[in-house]
Amino acid sequence: MSDFRKLMVWQKSYQLTLAVYHATTSFPKEELFGITNQMRRAATSIAANIAEGSGRNSDAELRRFCHIAMGSANELAFFAMLSHDLHYLDSSQYDGLQKTIEEVQRMLSGLIHKLKD
Repeated sequence: MSDFRKLMVWQKSYQLTLAVYHATTSFPKEELFGITNQMRRAATSIAANIAEGSGRNSDAELRRFCHIAMGSANELAFFAMLSHDLHYLDSSQYDGLQKTIEEVQRMLSGLIHKLKD
């Protein structure tokens, strides 16, 4: 699987990354190297790990990188919740991000399961 752009989970995670960048532009400036950076890095890590794993030309390697991407998705879910509780994200933004994170997690889980067969 060499072209990661064809993977639906990569496409969804890329859209999630863009949404996180947009959502965090309004975060307080003192969070630039804190929550803002952590959320952006976690979101970027999801798509980047899927891309890297797909370039390894091995189902086992892709599966390993999907597990890493899942960890980053969980990290992002935590920071989204924290940002909402700190009132950096309003409920609408949080709900949208959380819904997309959960969708990416389901897609990753499905791909991981498929790669075990």
